[in-house]
Amino acid sequence: MRPYRDPLVLGPLFRDETAATAAEAPTRTAGGSGTPGGPRVPGAQASRGGGPSPAAAAGTPESDTLRQPAVRGSIPRPASPVAPTPSPPTPSPRTLPAVLDPELTERPARACSGWWALAVAVLATGGGAALARYEELRPSTSPAEAWPLALFAGCALLTLAALAGLRRGRTGHAWSLTLFGRYRGTIRRTGLVWSSPLPRHARVDVRLRHWRSEPLCVVDAEGTALRSVVLVVWRVRDTARALLAVDDHTSYLRGQVESAVARVLSRMPADSFGPAPAEPETLRDTEAVGDELTRMLAAECKAVGIEVFSARPLNVEYAPEVAAAMQRRRIASIDARHRDSVLTSVLDAVDDTVHRMSDRGLVGLDDYERKALVKDLTVAFYTARGPAVDAH
Repeated sequence: MRPYRDPLVLGPLFRDETAATAAEAPTRTAGGSGTPGGPRVPGAQASRGGGPSPAAAAGTPESDTLRQPAVRGSIPRPASPVAPTPSPPTPSPRTLPAVLDPELTERPARACSGWWALAVAVLATGGGAALARYEELRPSTSPAEAWPLALFAGCALLTLAALAGLRRGRTGHAWSLTLFGRYRGTIRRTGLVWSSPLPRHARVDVRLRHWRSEPLCVVDAEGTALRSVVLVVWRVRDTARALLAVDDHTSYLRGQVESAVARVLSRMPADSFGPAPAEPETLRDTEAVGDELTRMLAAECKAVGIEVFSARPLNVEYAPEVAAAMQRRRIASIDARHRDSVLTSVLDAVDDTVHRMSDRGLVGLDDYERKALVKDLTVAFYTARGPAVDAH
């Protein structure tokens, strides 16, 4: 059985040997073996008598086969690629789905103009009055004598149904209809409207509304207690979800505002007391905080039919118990920044003055005199600029 031979592994080992054989090919002759002009077998080994081995003389690959185990043992096989272990997916924050119940979606209810119902009520009332005046209304077993009473009862029921189904549709309001606990539709028409008097009618305010929250107790990213007031602009977009998907949609909105404010304001510090960064990320950036609040509230309130247009913090201040300490810290930070800016400007002015005097040859100073001049100029410039900047 022929041993396994991997050409990909052994090929590079005999590249030089093959090149040498190709270079000696022109000097070979057609006959003879073992002579300078005879054919030479690559990789042939000399026997003990000085001649080539039978395998080399025959030109077989046995010589390569014999030394293959040693070569394969000395060269490590390439390691098989290991598939990278997939990192666990980052869990996304859980939010309410956009639709809690696909069947619970606002749809128009059956309704018509109330003027038609009013006309029918007037006609039915007039017919009943005519029957009462010109016909004798009394119960009887004979159909010929009982029809006036039956017609009068029909006119009365028709009048009652026409008047009981009349509704006044106001601009910015809608009527939500439910019958035996099942949603039957929503009426958004304005003016005099008639609908079936059997369902239960609930009025819903669909106008654009704003709500100003009470001071909410939250903490920032550093754990400092804060008080925040938020203004939310919203409206009811889906009356079916607002009335039936939640117990009270206004209370739900208040709870979501408190939750969103606590989550958003805890991501950043209220103030930055260190060196002024290029782009400070603090709660003083009300535009960024408001955009994040609006996005979060809109996602949480969409499931209950509430559309949030904007949520902006009106006021973010420290809690009374830490307000005095944080005010002192802020004043100290502002003073440190002020002194640093003044000192930087003074040092720049001193350096520029000394270089100008030296370049123009006004003074010739050694190291000791230069240090003294720098000291005097620094004191003079700082004394002149410090009070002026403080007063400004």
